[in-house]
Amino acid sequence: MTTETKKRFIPADGLEGLKQNFSKDALSGFLVFLLALPLSLGIAKASDFPTIFGLVTAIIGGVVVSFFAGSRLTIKGPAAGLIAICGGAIAAFGGGDTGWHLALGAIVVAGIIQILFGVFKLGKLADFFPGAAIHGMLAAIGIIIMSKQIHTLLGIDPKMLKGKAPLELLAMIPQSIMHENAHIAEIGIACLVILVGMSFVKHKQIKKIPAPLIVLAVAIPLGIALNIKTDNTISNFSLVKIGSIFESFTNGSIMKGDFISRGVFNVDFSALKSHTGDFILYVVLFSLIGSLESLLTAKAVDNLDPFKRKSDFNKDLVAVGIGNSLSGILGGLPMISEVARSSANVSNGATTRWANFFHGVFLLLAVLVAVPVIEMIPNAALAAMLTFVGFKLAHPKEFMHMFHVGKEQFVVFTTTVIVTLATDLLVGVGSGIALELIINLFNGASIKNLFKSDVAVSKQGEDNYTVTVNSGLMFSNILGFKKVFATIPDGKHVTIDVSKANIVDHTSLLTLNGLVEDYKDNFGTIKVEGFNNHTQLGHAPTSTRILKLS
Repeated sequence: MTTETKKRFIPADGLEGLKQNFSKDALSGFLVFLLALPLSLGIAKASDFPTIFGLVTAIIGGVVVSFFAGSRLTIKGPAAGLIAICGGAIAAFGGGDTGWHLALGAIVVAGIIQILFGVFKLGKLADFFPGAAIHGMLAAIGIIIMSKQIHTLLGIDPKMLKGKAPLELLAMIPQSIMHENAHIAEIGIACLVILVGMSFVKHKQIKKIPAPLIVLAVAIPLGIALNIKTDNTISNFSLVKIGSIFESFTNGSIMKGDFISRGVFNVDFSALKSHTGDFILYVVLFSLIGSLESLLTAKAVDNLDPFKRKSDFNKDLVAVGIGNSLSGILGGLPMISEVARSSANVSNGATTRWANFFHGVFLLLAVLVAVPVIEMIPNAALAAMLTFVGFKLAHPKEFMHMFHVGKEQFVVFTTTVIVTLATDLLVGVGSGIALELIINLFNGASIKNLFKSDVAVSKQGEDNYTVTVNSGLMFSNILGFKKVFATIPDGKHVTIDVSKANIVDHTSLLTLNGLVEDYKDNFGTIKVEGFNNHTQLGHAPTSTRILKLS
């Protein structure tokens, strides 16, 4: 099949797609299930949620959300990127069982807001956030994940970690190394070595084996051999404990006071009265950060789709919002389109949304019939997986890449990381946005055009269009540029002239590159010209360009 044929052929959706691609999607769903099961357990545990509800969230993300999703190949489920927010919410609402129930109220309200985001077509707002701030947020999340999971990997009692901020946890690492539990640390380090080793494997067939599956295949027998279950000093936190899914939904009365709680419905909305400020903060964090991560994943997976299909981001936000509302009502974590599982789904040959559905079905079967096996998993193995996830998010290459893009982008990136670690995600991202705006003004952007682009479209003949940028092009006004560009029909020859633009920032150049690729898929051509009189602030093709003073 040629590239052009692939672009023209779109696999059927719905029941017809299920018939045509059953074997491919079922196989991919099974392989993603092997990846999702331990990660969902680990994310729930790291978020201070009852462990089984990590699986409940992933089941809803697969079995329910698949039917509403606007993206074909993304996998919906709990995400490591929201661990810090989930754990912070439970702590802010009092911790323990009470904090969990109250945090669920914020998740449900955030889910409803995400539905409204989609209904009012706000999926495009993902373009507003500067790339350096987004990368900084993800790197900070990675450091936060590692700051706690390294201690769990070493066998430190979770009680020793409660209430400690990321910077405190990082400072505790030398002490935890000195006081490690030898048996648990052996399991955790062995699992981490496997994950690191698998990342260097180049053999195609071996790479198809999910690394978490290999980790479990080693960790479970090693835990049995070291008798960690019978060690009274660590038995209460050495192995995964999830219990029965039926018991999780039948633990008391359904109604309590003026809110729904305990039983099939675990959500409690009373924090809206008792913790109003924290409730609003976490609703904003869950809805904003969750939506942003989900949209970024959907965009990335669209680029991997061999059939060049484009997601309906607004529809996908509605789907994620529905999933989060249902998950929160039942007791689960917030979900997003998760990048690692979605990438694996594409690599495994998935064709339609049914792969996500099958991954949810296999998880449901696991919690119905395989709980005794799941409860043989050492927590150190889950901690190793999450530590590795955190390291990938905050990999030194991320810091080097941002420095390569430009010193000003590196400053935005590192500021976002530092402020997030010292405060929270919302303040961290906000600081990155504010700093990027200040830097753009310093580099020649005008206040007048900071949020409003000055763009003109002219037509030459039947098929040739020129888009002239008469002012700065930045993350803060790129949506206006895209709105004007959208008026050009598909399949034309387009020239984007930036010769008059006093600044074209890093995020805008990323957006322009995306437009070029998307337009090619619609059998048109785009060329960007006019950078001859601009200075490049970094060494990457997407480094910010500023117009030289004449």
